[in-house]
Amino acid sequence: MAKQIEGVYEKVYECAKTEFLSKGFKDASLRTIALAAGTSTSSIYTRFHSKEGLFQAIVAPVVEEFKDWFLEVQESFHQRDADYQKKNVFRYSGTGAEQFVEYIYKHYDVFKLLLECAEGTEFSDFLNELVEIEMDYTVKYMDCTGDDVISNGNISPEFLHIVTSAYYSGIFEMVRHNMKKEDGMQYAKQLREFYYAGFAKIYQWES
Repeated sequence: MAKQIEGVYEKVYECAKTEFLSKGFKDASLRTIALAAGTSTSSIYTRFHSKEGLFQAIVAPVVEEFKDWFLEVQESFHQRDADYQKKNVFRYSGTGAEQFVEYIYKHYDVFKLLLECAEGTEFSDFLNELVEIEMDYTVKYMDCTGDDVISNGNISPEFLHIVTSAYYSGIFEMVRHNMKKEDGMQYAKQLREFYYAGFAKIYQWES
């Protein structure tokens, strides 16, 4: 096996990120990446196997860590009793939302890739996967607390899916609009308060 030159992996990684951000996955060129990194396309194939393998090497660690955290936050709240969930849903979701935004800005370029450059990869459905997780735990919340606003006719499953999808799409607008972190944090807070007001009416939560 040929000895891999020290620093080439890191250089390819950075040049690939630049190329993917500039052109998107589909139009990105391994030849361009190789030239910028001072290596060959065969060297990239040796390390990453394919263009998608290179894209995966950049985004997968962040996606996996983020999903693990997202599921842990949801599950830890779900494990609380019904009274706790009803009294703390807004506070708990607020803390989670702040951590959510902090993580986005810690890995800003990767989220930019996921949201704007991932078409043609397995990561193109990233946002929908978050929505489905949120939907699952919203149903668990309703089952636990008895606040089943679907069964009682306050909303339809389709409505719940649409507003959940709209919320997460909205959160990521901070990335699409290149907001600075302090602006993104304020925007996310306002968005959460806006959605909470709507759900407070649907669930008839006390103010």
